[in-house]
Amino acid sequence: MPTTSIPNVQKEPVSFQSIERELILKQLQVNRLLSLTQAINNNVSSSGLYKMYSSFLNSEMGIKKMALYFQENERWKSKAEINVAPSLLSIDISQELPLYTNVSSLDESDHPLISQFDVIIPVIHKQEPVAYVFIGGLKEEEDMLSKVQFITTVTNIVAVAIENKRLFKRQLEQERLKREMELASEMQKMLIPAELPSAAGYEFASIYQPHLGVGGDYFDVIKFDETHFAFCIADISGKGVAAALLMANFQANFHSLIRKRYPLDEFIKELNQSVLRITNGEKFITFFVAEYNTESRELTYINAGHNPPILAMNNEIHFLKKGCTILGSFSELPHIEIGQGVIETPAILLTYTDGLTDVTNKDGEFLEDDVLYDFTMQNAHLPAKEFNQQLLKKIEIFKQGRAYPDDFTVLTCKIFE
Repeated sequence: MPTTSIPNVQKEPVSFQSIERELILKQLQVNRLLSLTQAINNNVSSSGLYKMYSSFLNSEMGIKKMALYFQENERWKSKAEINVAPSLLSIDISQELPLYTNVSSLDESDHPLISQFDVIIPVIHKQEPVAYVFIGGLKEEEDMLSKVQFITTVTNIVAVAIENKRLFKRQLEQERLKREMELASEMQKMLIPAELPSAAGYEFASIYQPHLGVGGDYFDVIKFDETHFAFCIADISGKGVAAALLMANFQANFHSLIRKRYPLDEFIKELNQSVLRITNGEKFITFFVAEYNTESRELTYINAGHNPPILAMNNEIHFLKKGCTILGSFSELPHIEIGQGVIETPAILLTYTDGLTDVTNKDGEFLEDDVLYDFTMQNAHLPAKEFNQQLLKKIEIFKQGRAYPDDFTVLTCKIFE
């Protein structure tokens, strides 16, 4: 077990010459310490500080064996050493280091690496270990306690400086990442329609809340002419930047294909191929697309593995389930069924991504589908925008301040008489 004792050594009678040599040595040590401090102030690199530290201990302190450890990727690794075999340095001592919380003698250690040294000096910063230095080859006639104390001071100065460099670098990286995410979020918002078309017979309203600033949810409304429009909602697997990049590509392909006015079954086949080319089957997309004719009131749609949209009309709930499997997983969609029907006005159609039903309350209960069904029936008389406002209030009451666990998107279509 590690101890905090430092071996006592017998001292020889002190001569004037030895005192003079000691003073000269102390002056050299102080000068080197000042040089080290100046290097820190001048923002010398970590590798430069490691070299200065090793040189200081070897030349000015007379240390013949040393290993300085810092944590890197959850493993403690030697960053500077003096006369230690590489085979010993390759040994992972991450489990042993936490045993040492104070300056400790290593006389009783039988570890193949640790036993090579006399003393270990841990550096604790803000109650966390940031470095450990092993010191070996101390001569018995030396004032070991004084030397260890001085080395402890120097090691703390260097270790804290290097730790501050690491924290500052991480802060810069986090700020850069934050800015990049903000830019990505701004770019993604440009792909989402800022305004949705409306006319005397219909209106749209949306809710779009990416979980990480950017995400894989997508919705769109395309007006072909005065009597025909299409709308869609999609959920790309995954979160964050990767899902957002796929979403951007998906948006481009959707716009290119939907304007060709293919029959919906041909359109979905082409869209599936475009997703497959991008993802190589490693990602998938759930997708719902519909076209509406305001004159005939005919709605045609395909649901590609998405949460079934909820259609409320004539005091009844209908689920738009017909379609095919998810996009991006199969080179050929095994079966496609086009859903169709006539909308008997007034009606409201709620489409959403599964981030909505992933919302939980403080008891861990999910916002179940039945809650959405009941809400849609009770609020089907509302205009689309007000419907969404009431839905958000319902969600806030339910989740009781908890964060959204995933991207969350709603596209609501209100069809009037």
